[in-house]
Amino acid sequence: MTSARTRTRLVARLREQGIDDERVLAVMRETPRHLFIEEALASRAYEDTALPIGLGQTISQPYIVARMTQALLAGREALPLRVLEIGTGSGYQSAVLAPLVGQVYSVERIERLSLRARERLAALGLRNVHLKHADGSIGWPGCGPYDGILVTAAAERLPPALPEQLATGGRLVAPLGPAGGVQELLIVERKAIGYETHSLGAVVFVPLLAGVQP
Repeated sequence: MTSARTRTRLVARLREQGIDDERVLAVMRETPRHLFIEEALASRAYEDTALPIGLGQTISQPYIVARMTQALLAGREALPLRVLEIGTGSGYQSAVLAPLVGQVYSVERIERLSLRARERLAALGLRNVHLKHADGSIGWPGCGPYDGILVTAAAERLPPALPEQLATGGRLVAPLGPAGGVQELLIVERKAIGYETHSLGAVVFVPLLAGVQP
C-alpha cells in the first residue's frame, strides 16, 4: 500500500489532471500520505480521493493538494520564504509544503487535530513547520507578512485579516462559497496598490469555521 509503484501511479494520475510542476510532483511522490490517515484506511492512502480524519474533517484529495501547491508556486522567480496555512487538519498539506518553501506557519482550530499533526510532522523531521491552535480566520499576524497563504477550508467571504497578512507580491489560494455546495478556488495576489483575483474553477471543501475547540 506504500510501495513505490503505488505512489508512481498517483503521480501519473496527477500529471493526467494537469499537474506539471516537477517540484510538486516529486514531493507528492515522496510524502508518506499513509502516515496522515487512520490505520484502517491506510490501504486507500494513495487513491486520489479525500478521506475522513475524524472530528468531522477530511484529508484533502491529493489532486487538490497538488493543485493548490502548484498555484502557490507558479510563475515565481524565487520560492516563497514564508507561507501561512489555514487549517492544518492531518498535517499532510504542511508536509507537502515544507520541502518547497522556507517556513510554514499552520493554524488549526481543533486542538486534537493540531496535536496529532505535530506528532506526525515531528516524526518526519520537518523542522520548518510551525503549528498553532487558534482561530484560523484571523491568521497568524505575529509571524507575517507572508509570501503565500493557503486556506484549506471554504468561507462564503474571505476573512479580511488574511489578505492583509500578505506581503506585496504575495499570493493567497483559497476556496470561497457556501458550505455544502460548490465553491470556487481563487487566487488573490497583493499588488503595490490593491489586490488582483482570478479563479481556478469549482471545488468542494469543508467549511471554514471561526473560534477554537479542544
